[in-house]
Amino acid sequence: MADFNPFDPRLRNDPYAVYKTLREESPVFWSEIMQTWMLTRYDDNFAVLRDQTRFSSDRTRASNRFVQQMEEFRQASGPVGRTPTMLSQDPPSHTRMRTLVTKAFTPRVVEKIRPHIKEIADELLDQLAEPGRLDVVRDLAIPLPVIVIAEVLGVPPEDQGRFKAWSADIANTLAGPFQPPAIMEQAQRSSNEIADYFLEQIELRRRQPRDDLLSALVSAEEQGDLLSEDELLATCVLLLVAGNETTTNLIGSGMAALLQNPDQRRLLQDDPSLIPAAVEEMLRFDGPAQMTSRIATEALELRGQRIEPGQVLLCVLGAANRDPEQFVEPDRFDVRRASNRHLAFGYGIHYCLGAPLAIAEAQVAFETLLQRLPEPEPAGEPEWGASFILRGLKSLPVASKVVAAG
Repeated sequence: MADFNPFDPRLRNDPYAVYKTLREESPVFWSEIMQTWMLTRYDDNFAVLRDQTRFSSDRTRASNRFVQQMEEFRQASGPVGRTPTMLSQDPPSHTRMRTLVTKAFTPRVVEKIRPHIKEIADELLDQLAEPGRLDVVRDLAIPLPVIVIAEVLGVPPEDQGRFKAWSADIANTLAGPFQPPAIMEQAQRSSNEIADYFLEQIELRRRQPRDDLLSALVSAEEQGDLLSEDELLATCVLLLVAGNETTTNLIGSGMAALLQNPDQRRLLQDDPSLIPAAVEEMLRFDGPAQMTSRIATEALELRGQRIEPGQVLLCVLGAANRDPEQFVEPDRFDVRRASNRHLAFGYGIHYCLGAPLAIAEAQVAFETLLQRLPEPEPAGEPEWGASFILRGLKSLPVASKVVAAG
């Protein structure tokens, strides 16, 4: 029988059986416990994500008491919490904020820094305490994206460890009131600490601009391009959290898929030109962002269900990406899959701004791992994180013979 319980232990290790039941029996499902509509079919997700008129990203328009509680929590979390980000705004506010940041994440800019991403990946593997044994999450998937996004923003290397801790704490709030109070309180502390940190960095850039994204955003603000100081803070934190949490999860989950499907791993080693397609398949097969929400702005009917203004619709991207009406044999991991129009990065005006950077980092990570560790095998049990919204591994031990960096 179709149901969704955010405390269901299956959502931690393998949520796809739950999604399958919902998709087949109740594709537009009302969750009493979460007070949201859950959409699990690809076509419905696609339609909602592309229609910013009938489906808003502005959380303050929601009648859901849990969303309202989260808004109250954010308002009490200092300037970072109380200021809307691109994720929670509609045009025209969304448009002006996104325009200022887009230039830093174009495919052309990302390709320019790709060689440096490769250098970082090789250095991280060179630093392994025991060559041939690593925790893919701890030793590569966590540090690689946080180093890259910190360098793009202009954060000094000595502060990158604190950045990762702050980022993880804030990302933990995505499950909102379903998280223990201690986690929410820690996120609030981290939110205030990171705001203080960025205020100092912003002041430094005003006095002495550098060749980094933070200086560019400060300059744009001072030229009257509509970024207030609070908006600047919120944008920096959004880039930090979105720029490393999801990429970490993509690398970890992608490696887990390769370990579970050694025939697919060997295909990539025999033909590295398949790695870009493989990363797209990793995003489809077990994407890091499992869900995103929208708020209905008008009454409407969807698959026979009456949806009222203010009600929250949860687009279950992980379910949409396994919809057999869109993907042939959707539960099969296939690095040569063609026409892979997954929704892992969303769709429409809120399509993930950092997608080109995340894809480049994942491609480099797997190029490096499969070259340096040619016969990877599990060296312990993987450990999945607790969030049912941001899906990712906390630990993935691997062993292999080693090849030196070329």
